[in-house]
Amino acid sequence: MSEHSEHKEGFIPRYVLKQMAERGNKEAEKTLIQMIKIEEKVEKEKKNTQVTNLLHSGNVAERLIYDSENTDEFKRKLIRKEGDPPVHDEVVNITYDFCGKTLDYFKNKLQRNSINNLGMDVIANVHYFNGELNNAFYFSELGQLAFGDGDGTSFKNFARSIDVVAHEMAHGITHFVNDLHYARESGALNEHFSDVIGTAVKQFVKNQTAETADWLIGDEIVGPGWRGKALRSMKAPGTAYDEDKQVAHFDDFDPTLPLEDDNGGVHYYSGIPNKAFFLTATKIGTDKAAFLWYTAWPNIHSNATFKDALGAILKSAETLVHRGELPQETVSVVKNAFEEVGVSAPVPALT
Repeated sequence: MSEHSEHKEGFIPRYVLKQMAERGNKEAEKTLIQMIKIEEKVEKEKKNTQVTNLLHSGNVAERLIYDSENTDEFKRKLIRKEGDPPVHDEVVNITYDFCGKTLDYFKNKLQRNSINNLGMDVIANVHYFNGELNNAFYFSELGQLAFGDGDGTSFKNFARSIDVVAHEMAHGITHFVNDLHYARESGALNEHFSDVIGTAVKQFVKNQTAETADWLIGDEIVGPGWRGKALRSMKAPGTAYDEDKQVAHFDDFDPTLPLEDDNGGVHYYSGIPNKAFFLTATKIGTDKAAFLWYTAWPNIHSNATFKDALGAILKSAETLVHRGELPQETVSVVKNAFEEVGVSAPVPALT
């Protein structure tokens, strides 16, 4: 796998923490400093991690929940492993359950066997770093999840949210399937796919439909000090909080945005395909739309544009419609959804 930078961001983007720090939020400022230390820790750890260790030997994924005990150590203290009864730490139990529900969704709705499709174990570290870390991560180099406890004001404990857990686990799918380069459009697609799986799993667990869901990302982890209702809205990008920078139309995409600014807008611009997914899901259903996206994912190359992704999704739609697995109108629904956000289907090459 090539070295990409998804671990450098986490569920809370750096630019969001910078916005908060500029308003005088000391905990956000502290998290920014901690993220630099986390990067250094991961760089050090991955040198001691063999790729074969990430693949694991069993055919069925097991869950292993570790307590970092407010340190930056991975796999510090194993608290609950697959099949163990609940323990005294509620965060451990919730993480165990949410990882299990996400694996169930992978298996039953996407026909995927774990994060790597080969039965890879889910290793999660809770109470990661100090007691107020405002972030959650999937470290692709280590094959591990890590969840901060949040400061309790801006953000609550990150492991207590099903869409956060599923979002981070979906980064693992992307890492193994197409390793989308974490910059500009391909990086926005990387974030977009995690939001797609995050919201699909959340709706499945909460027994919601595309019509009854709120389509908010991160609404369960924002605290009383947060200036809004969530971190992102797939239904209405740019409306989740006071300084929400997401856009919902390709007209607002800036290809010259420097990489220093959100890796070229990987979170700003993920709102564009997010809105297209929402529009598709409201026509054919969230689970069907998520399965379509997942089926197309292996045919999207690592530096793909939104147009490239649309082309792959349309091809998968044609195949799945032909097999009778998706409704007849799916191809036109997807085309219309992407046209509404300013992305038109690629012109087929002449043969």
